[in-house]
Amino acid sequence: MSYERPVETAPVCYRHPNRTTYLACSHCGRPICGECSVDAAVGQRCPECVRSLGTQQTVDVRRNWGGAVRRGAPVTTGIVAVTVAVFLLTFALPGLGHELGDRLAMSNLDVAAGEWWRMVTVVLLHANLMHIAFNMWALWVLGPQIEREAGGVRFLALYLAAATAGSAFAFHLGSLRDVGVGASGAIFGLFGVWLAGAVRHRRTAYGRYLLSQLLFLLGINAVLPLVISGISWQAHLGGLVAGYVIGDVWARMGRGRAVAVYLAVPVLVAVAAVASVMAR
Repeated sequence: MSYERPVETAPVCYRHPNRTTYLACSHCGRPICGECSVDAAVGQRCPECVRSLGTQQTVDVRRNWGGAVRRGAPVTTGIVAVTVAVFLLTFALPGLGHELGDRLAMSNLDVAAGEWWRMVTVVLLHANLMHIAFNMWALWVLGPQIEREAGGVRFLALYLAAATAGSAFAFHLGSLRDVGVGASGAIFGLFGVWLAGAVRHRRTAYGRYLLSQLLFLLGINAVLPLVISGISWQAHLGGLVAGYVIGDVWARMGRGRAVAVYLAVPVLVAVAAVASVMAR
């Protein structure tokens, strides 16, 4: 028995029928070309969905690296500014640096003694120039779109909750003598939000591309602690898990709820992280 195999045709942009594309709107599923694609925090949307959803936070992906795109992300900019300012102060005034380290670093012994706030203040301190440069670069790249989509208050809550969860993992999976500094737990929380979005949209071309890129970056970060000493993989893991959970729950909640309802999610994550440490 013979038959003719049907000819498979590549999808074309619904607004430009002469353009082959493998992108699709993450909201309605219509195929769109690169010119029509408008980037959202965890996917891309067609112009019609942008207008109908009123997504003022969406940003043209072609401007993603431009300075103007950060104007809608004051919390991200503020975090970078404060963190860099603290680093410069500790660099210029070593005595102050030691004092802040003694009071704000994630010291497992001190946290076990009740100084739980160190689980959050750890984000202000960095060991060296390369450490802060990588963390602030990652925040600058990953943060603005999440902030525009979620809003500044929710974004800050996410950032601090991921930091707290990262500290909790560092406490439970590390030694009581461990002392850590850096915003890596919070940064990996942002990775977690993007990963949750990529998993949700894995059936679209953009979602598959984003998922592959994120898994590649996370794979590199999983190997680094094996070749470079002093990297807290525990804090990375905790922040990643917290960010994924928060991002996934927010997505399932949908839009239109009161800000306090969304804030309850990162607040609960942070409280659970602190409680798990205090109960030990």
